[in-house]
Amino acid sequence: MTPTAALSPDGETVKKDGSSAIGAGRPGFLWAAPAAVFFGLFALVPLVMVAVLSFASWDGLSDPEFAGLDNWRKVLDDPVMIKSLWLSVLLTVLGVAVQTPLSILLGVWAAGHQRNRGVLSAIYFVPMLLSVAAVSVLWRAVLDPNMGVPAQATWLFGDGNLFGKQATAIGVLVFVSTWQFTPLHTLIYQGAARAVPQVLYQAAQIDGAGTVRQFFHITLPQLRNAIITSMILMVVGGLTTFDTVLILTQGGPGSDTTISAYYMYQKAFKSFDYGGASAIALLLVLVSTVISLIVVRLSGYDKMRSTMEGL
Repeated sequence: MTPTAALSPDGETVKKDGSSAIGAGRPGFLWAAPAAVFFGLFALVPLVMVAVLSFASWDGLSDPEFAGLDNWRKVLDDPVMIKSLWLSVLLTVLGVAVQTPLSILLGVWAAGHQRNRGVLSAIYFVPMLLSVAAVSVLWRAVLDPNMGVPAQATWLFGDGNLFGKQATAIGVLVFVSTWQFTPLHTLIYQGAARAVPQVLYQAAQIDGAGTVRQFFHITLPQLRNAIITSMILMVVGGLTTFDTVLILTQGGPGSDTTISAYYMYQKAFKSFDYGGASAIALLLVLVSTVISLIVVRLSGYDKMRSTMEGL
């Protein structure tokens, strides 16, 4: 006999045999198995190995020896490490502060129907297709203090050496990261802006709301979940930045741009202290996770409230 369906008190369709029609077509765990195996092999297993090495002394050649908490004591007592952690946080905060409003404005614009919008958007998204190393090499040549643009425009750049002072070197790092990664976040906001129901704008126009009021009272609240997603990506990416610093500043001048990821590289491949480098790597993972969880909790994103409720 064919089972019939009825509505439960909460409005969910329930078959007579007791099963829910909503969950009938839901894929099982086997659909996620390939991704879970891939994540386990290339994320969880290396993370566990790094955690084990953080409690060992190893130079990369001899056998690892258990060192207890020595690596952690050295890392937490190292003034260069503490400075590098603060620099990582500073670069992350500056990146979020610069890229977020720029990405939102460009994303909302790219979601519109302006003339030549498609062509301009395609050109603007080109940096997203390039590797971090290629972008860093490009801007290193453009900003070279001897042969680059600053050397030819000393009236604007002074002595032309943007890498010789901490403030300008950090500014260069923020600028290059913004130039390359803003298109990615713009694409996120473009998709979110196109998903905003047009009926909201039509109702606002009837009420006499202009473009600016529509942006702040309709578009921006509807982008809440996209903003949180973008910010988490920026935080994780900012704290793990390495290629840009390696090619552009190499941690200089002195150690003024030595962020934690670059300091980890120095520990491992220059000082051959893989135990200390593993402790730094694990510390970065913990800091990134904590900051991401704080952002999620404070924003209410973990509750997945409807964007109709606003910010």
